Amino acid sequence: MVAIPMFPLGSVLFPHTPLPLRVFEPRYLTMIGRLLDEDDAQFGVVLIERGHEVGGGDRRSRIGTMARLISVAAGADVLHTVSVGTERFVVDAWLDDDPYPRAEVTRLAPLDWHDGLTPLRAEAERIVRRTLASAPDARWDPATELSDSPGAAAWQLAAIAPLGEYDRYSLLQATTTGGLLGQVIDLTLEAELLWSAE
Repeated sequence: MVAIPMFPLGSVLFPHTPLPLRVFEPRYLTMIGRLLDEDDAQFGVVLIERGHEVGGGDRRSRIGTMARLISVAAGADVLHTVSVGTERFVVDAWLDDDPYPRAEVTRLAPLDWHDGLTPLRAEAERIVRRTLASAPDARWDPATELSDSPGAAAWQLAAIAPLGEYDRYSLLQATTTGGLLGQVIDLTLEAELLWSAE
């Protein structure tokens, strides 16, 4: 177990996906300031299951993703940061939130990839891109580029699939790449059916 700074959010972060943040709360400004002094600036991101991002008092999910800080730009009373998801972890224990949230975590092993999954990955990509093209208020462009690494691309498909945060959190809990891709397909098709019915 290792203690890491944490940034609970109202959205899920997946490995190999970008995370832009507008940081304005004093506790997180302190956190980012301290991270800038580290050689490998990383913090944990977990989904807020109940409550709000601002002010604390929230209920937080148990599985999250490490975020590596890539860039920081200062604005008027805010910091604009960009990070990228790296590896997943399980929260073992939450520590005192002073001066910012921290937790003891155990890192999870990366999901394995093998070439037999290539057709499943291609099918997941086809369905996600098709659904994005017709999804109302989609956050991602259907032409979004994916990594050349098939394992990373599997997580990126989970990230761009037009799903709600609780569905996305269920994807984050995947134990195999095949299971992840199969669930991406199933959940995306369910979402597509709902929009078609409306």
